Order: sequence, then structure tokens, then C-alpha cells
Amino acid sequence: MIPAATTEGFAPFREYQTWYRITGDLSSGMTPLVVAHGGPGATHHYVLSIASVAETGRPVIHYDQLGSGQSTHLTTRDEAFWTVDLLLAELDNLLAHLGIADNYYFLGQSWGGMLGAEHGIRQPAGLKGLVLSNSPSAMSLWLSEAARLRAALPADVADALNRHEAAGTLDDPEYLAATEAFYAEHVCRVVPNPPEVQLTNEAMAEESTVYNVMNGPNEFLTIGTLKTWTVVDRVHLITAPTLLLSGAHDEATPATIQPFMDNIPDVRWEIFPHSSHMPFVEEPEAYFAVLNAFLAERDNAH
Repeated sequence: MIPAATTEGFAPFREYQTWYRITGDLSSGMTPLVVAHGGPGATHHYVLSIASVAETGRPVIHYDQLGSGQSTHLTTRDEAFWTVDLLLAELDNLLAHLGIADNYYFLGQSWGGMLGAEHGIRQPAGLKGLVLSNSPSAMSLWLSEAARLRAALPADVADALNRHEAAGTLDDPEYLAATEAFYAEHVCRVVPNPPEVQLTNEAMAEESTVYNVMNGPNEFLTIGTLKTWTVVDRVHLITAPTLLLSGAHDEATPATIQPFMDNIPDVRWEIFPHSSHMPFVEEPEAYFAVLNAFLAERDNAH
């Protein structure tokens, strides 16, 4: 069960609004955990199970990034507007608005972890621990690994993907079905997807501006502004203790994550054997045991 929100609200950001949800009490004395969703352009819903961390007494903060979910939608803005720096500034603004900028943990899932790596590289003084969940260190690695995973799909599925991409018929039912086959193997192996994951899927089907501009039409066809993104040459600057989490069947394969392990000074890595890109819904008991142990260890260290 996903715990109910304690508080919901909006943080003014420039002329926009960032929606947030707090589970637990920010005055509890425990260092809060901030959770960033993926996409870019997904919503907080599919990572809501991480609110169960609040059962330990730790407040958990979810938010919808600008352009997503219940935050301000900006459907006419182009690629010059949608930048990593914009979403980093939004995160800093949220931390300040909630009064937690001097003491917090950050968990980013998929794109959220890419954002988290960028945040950690800037060495914010209040970041006490960083969790990069199912996140690649470079999109070049993501794309090469996606090509490898696609080639290992059943021949008819791989052929459908290749044919329709060559023809530009990405809305063809056959292509969409093949995409779903990839997702069922490497994105979420709980099929049908849990309700909270379905909510994000529905929201993205309705509003996909940010995803299309920064990523592209789907998880393995990255043609947006993030296509050349990398932090491989900068992650050695992350000073916060870091936990890497991924699934054995993850589209964020070990090759995409290895540079984090090789270059972040204080780092550890857990791979969940029965999960793909969402171990928090695929193997929740194991996922939260590892996550809560890491956070408790960091509590005791400062």
C-alpha cells in the first residue's frame, strides 16, 4: 500500500509552479528523502511506492518536474527552454521552499538519477546521500545498450521495430505492440503494470512535450536534446556517499552504470536479480531493505 500524503502544495518557481507531495513530517528530526521521477516528462505517480520509506519515520518528498503532472505545463516551449540547468534550478528552488536545503537525501530514478548526478556534481552542502536508481551515466551508452537489447528480442519484434522506424510509422499498431514487448522485458516486468505506473503512462500519453523534446518518442529511440548527454567525465566530483540501484533485466544495463561505480569516490551498487527498470515495484521488499539500510547508515554518520 502506498501511504497517503501528509501535505500537498506548490512551490513558486519563476513564473511557474512546482507541485509537491510530502509523506510524513518535515519536523520529525529525520533527514528527508527527495524523490525525482524519470522521463524527462514522466510524473511522480510511478515512483509513489517509495513513499513507504516514510514508515520508518523519515519524511519523503515527491514532486512533478516542470512540464509534468500537476506542475505547470508549457506545451509551446522548444528545446532551448527545456534544459538540464532549468530542472536543476527547479530542484534547488524546491529545496529552499521546503526549508531543507541544508539537510536532505536525494533519490532519482532513471532520468531523475541523471538529474541527481548533475546535482551531486555541484557538491551542494546539504546533500547527505545520493541514490541513483536505474540511471545511465551517458546516453551514448544507453543507446548502444538499447540496440543490443533490441537485437536480443524475438525476431518478429525486432523486425517490427526496425521496419517502422525506417518507414517513420511510429504510430503504427504493430510498432506500438513491439515497443510494449520491449517494455515488458526491460522497463517493468509486472504486467499489467501496477495502477501507479499506469497513471504515469496515461499522463504521458496525454502530455508528452518534455519527453519528446528532451528524450524522443520512446525509451530506446533517443533523438532529443539529451542524446549527447554524459557525466562520465565529471562524476568523480560527487562527494556525497552514493548508492546505485538497478535490475538484472534493466534497460539501464550494467554497462550504462559502471562509470558511476568506477569514478564516484564513495559508492556501492545493488543489482536486483528479478527486476528490470522498476525494482521498487518488481522487488519492493528487497529494494526498500537496501534503500532504508543505506539511509539509516548515513543518518548515523552525521
